[in-house]
Amino acid sequence: MAEKDRSGAESLVQTFVDTGVNVCFANPGTSEMHFVAALDSNPDMRCVLGLFEGVVTGAADGYGRMKGLPAATLLHLGPGLGNGLANLHNAKKARTPIVNVIGDHATYHRKYDAPLTSDVEGISKTVCHWVKVSESADTVAADGALAVQAALTPPGQVTSLILPADTAWNRTRASAAPFPRVAPRPVSGAAVDAAAKVLRSGEPCVLLCNGHLTSERTELLDRISKRTGARWLGDTFIPRMQRGAGRVDTVRLPYFGEQAAEVLTGTKHLIIVSSQPPITFFAYPDKPNWLTPEGCALYTLVEREGDVDGALAALGEAVGIKDTPPNIMKLERPGLMSGALNPLSIAAAVAHHLPEHAVVVEEGGMSGGPSVQATRTAAPHDWLCLTGGSIGYGIPCATGAAVACPGRRVVNLQADGSGMYTVQGLWTQAREQLDVTTVIFANRKYAILQVEFGRVGAHNPGPKAMSMLDLTRPELDWVAIAKGMGVPGRRVNTADEFNRAFAESVVTPGPFLIEAII
Repeated sequence: MAEKDRSGAESLVQTFVDTGVNVCFANPGTSEMHFVAALDSNPDMRCVLGLFEGVVTGAADGYGRMKGLPAATLLHLGPGLGNGLANLHNAKKARTPIVNVIGDHATYHRKYDAPLTSDVEGISKTVCHWVKVSESADTVAADGALAVQAALTPPGQVTSLILPADTAWNRTRASAAPFPRVAPRPVSGAAVDAAAKVLRSGEPCVLLCNGHLTSERTELLDRISKRTGARWLGDTFIPRMQRGAGRVDTVRLPYFGEQAAEVLTGTKHLIIVSSQPPITFFAYPDKPNWLTPEGCALYTLVEREGDVDGALAALGEAVGIKDTPPNIMKLERPGLMSGALNPLSIAAAVAHHLPEHAVVVEEGGMSGGPSVQATRTAAPHDWLCLTGGSIGYGIPCATGAAVACPGRRVVNLQADGSGMYTVQGLWTQAREQLDVTTVIFANRKYAILQVEFGRVGAHNPGPKAMSMLDLTRPELDWVAIAKGMGVPGRRVNTADEFNRAFAESVVTPGPFLIEAII
């Protein structure tokens, strides 16, 4: 039977649906109107509007981390893509599957250098693993299928399909079936043997891990550690961890280089698992940036693109973990605190009231650390970290995670400074009635930068310098901001007030914001 005549945009949307991409986070412009019409005409595609492209791309990141499938984004030419770059950078570091559809001028209009003309392809390549420009309506469907295949290349990739306006509006009879998934790289027997040999040597060994630390992976790592006496550590920033009661605890490498170096002191063999040798987040004057101890040998068990589960299973078999059980965390909800409101009392309440199978998105800056420790024995949950260091990921990521996981409460632990980068995501949460609790750590400053000021050697800051790190004059009113975007909120000043507000928020459908004055 012959394919029906339709627009290139309609053929692309149908291809997405056929390949399992059925959510599109969008902020469109004129060049994308035919794609918007195509979204409207396909009942199997869900469209979610973001008021800023950084919300759109961050939401796609949160969705992809939790769903394991890509969402599409719809962005408007180079400037629209530019507005979304920061969270695409985070997604690239997280290896999140995303398919960006970026509208562009019609193929015959690009030569005129119109005001919005830019190097969309060049800009895309800074944050994407795969980029393609569609040049004809007849190729759009196949290009879309290729983009999805590339996005699902292990462990996940950010891809961009640039769609000139005429390729979207021109008619076509072309279609495309889904391409087969790319398999992860096979397990290297030599790498497994080398790692097993040093693990059996009796010398101090550490397995350093990244990627999605599912409960299955952490149990294998823990059993290998228990059987051999080696330690295993997660990287500082991990895209997704399954943790809490009934699961293995993940200990992560500290953020500050001096602390990380201390943790690794004495290690003779460092085995890399879907990661890279540890380095400091920044370079500092007169401080080391390469954290592998002197004289420590490096081994790679499996690259990020490899079969992580297969490699860990093979290593476990090689070192004989058959009868070695993992150390499973028991449910222990910490008691609630009274009195002063601070990161410790907030952490206790979050861990105490955290619902089963919640998703925690953490961008708490200097205030989020206690919550990591307090929730180790909380109800089982997923934990999503900022992976690329580009702030403003928390609110959008929580939005996308909630779209991916209906029925699961999402808790966003959010610093106030970074929250203002993409605060528009609250509006999307209200519009979609997403079950998100946003906790704002309102310390009225860029606290981490005040710490870093001294660490980089810029001592004795004066009032002008410190004013650049201060969020007063005027103070932000987060409850008013949230109300203006349709999200109910409450300002709390004591631990008791926070305990009540948080407990209420996680059982009340829809979004809710708590401004915690610390």
